[in-house]
Amino acid sequence: MQITKTEIADLLVIEPQVFGDERGFFYESYNEKVWQEKVGINEHFFQDNHSRSGKNILRGLHYQIQQPQGKLVRVVVGAVFDVAVDLRKSSKTFGQWVGTDLTAENKRLLWIPPGFAHGFLVLSEYAEFLYKTTEYYAPQHERTILWNDPDLAIAWPIAAEPILSAKDKAGKLFRDAEVYA
Repeated sequence: MQITKTEIADLLVIEPQVFGDERGFFYESYNEKVWQEKVGINEHFFQDNHSRSGKNILRGLHYQIQQPQGKLVRVVVGAVFDVAVDLRKSSKTFGQWVGTDLTAENKRLLWIPPGFAHGFLVLSEYAEFLYKTTEYYAPQHERTILWNDPDLAIAWPIAAEPILSAKDKAGKLFRDAEVYA
């Protein structure tokens, strides 16, 4: 497993060791012992989620203001542009974002610790997205920041308007959003 720090040190890109031959491939997407030893994070995962979305669908930017979720995310079919925004007011990177391509081909995982908003844009005809969370989903605590907030200025790789849910269309501006201490 190769671990790469991003511009926001707490966000990590993880590239698993992939074993492949003419029959296909194998890799461990998660091993608690290796995770704790190599990454140094002792978070426990409570929930696994799987979503499928079509091209130009943008989901996010989501977070839970209480019961904040750390997420270990990956794509198993297709490709997405994945984004995490630091919402920790006490952080020196508060309000900054990191975006990375996650694809079935590159098999990268992204570790997003609690305290971040998260979203992704589907780049392929469709994508299947898997993620482990360190807290249970709590819809009463879920919040959404607008994907195109001018203060965040996320460089989404899209030329047209993305396809959004009603919830995502109604997201708040970053300056009006509830954030973490």
